[in-house]
Amino acid sequence: MADEKVYIDEPFFEDRILAGFSANPEKGARTSKRARVAKEAEPEADRLAFERPLWTSGATGIAGVDEVGRGCLFGDVVAAAVILPPGLILDGIDDSKQLSEKKREALYEEILAHAVAWGVGRVDAETIDRINIRQASRLAMKLAVEGLGAAPDHLLVDAESVPLPIAQTAIVKGDARSQSIGAASIVAKVTRDRLCAETWEALYPGYGIGAHKGYATKQHREALLQLGPTPMHRRSFLNGLFAEQQALF
Repeated sequence: MADEKVYIDEPFFEDRILAGFSANPEKGARTSKRARVAKEAEPEADRLAFERPLWTSGATGIAGVDEVGRGCLFGDVVAAAVILPPGLILDGIDDSKQLSEKKREALYEEILAHAVAWGVGRVDAETIDRINIRQASRLAMKLAVEGLGAAPDHLLVDAESVPLPIAQTAIVKGDARSQSIGAASIVAKVTRDRLCAETWEALYPGYGIGAHKGYATKQHREALLQLGPTPMHRRSFLNGLFAEQQALF
């Protein structure tokens, strides 16, 4: 297939990270009850709508690609790439942030059991500070695709472009619209959450990393003011969030 890119994007501004944090930063602003009810009443979308035309054209190795941790103050941004068998339908695949932890864990195991190939890429806080979060997210996605162990025919990416010479389609809210991207979202989310709870929490106790996963919760901000940043905190994010306490960071 030609290395043709179809790019469907919406602007991403880093100041979204530094303003308007909700009590649950992973889900952003709360949706009204009326909007939630309306959404639940909508017919379920075809989550293979982007995959089917590609399979029909002969591209069988379709890799969904997504990242998590873009808005965190702490730790790596983590991306995953997943190739599922053509025609396979996995019930329950969705944007990982919309699923309970128990559901994500169960789907993670199911995805890996069925995947033709999967890979994970990580980019640390020092690199994020050096090249900015958007470029770091793209780099993590590139590493995830390269970690597949097999060259995919086409990439379906959640509202981004991967710096690789592979045909790709970027889809706004792709983790909720494409099964392949949703699967990658779940693999990336579970991978990063486990790092937070099992590795980084023990490495840096007192910050609550296992609980808030590095997002700018009240607990996390208070711990930063009391303990100061760790080597895994993103200094570029802290400088914006704690403008009045820059001397501490």
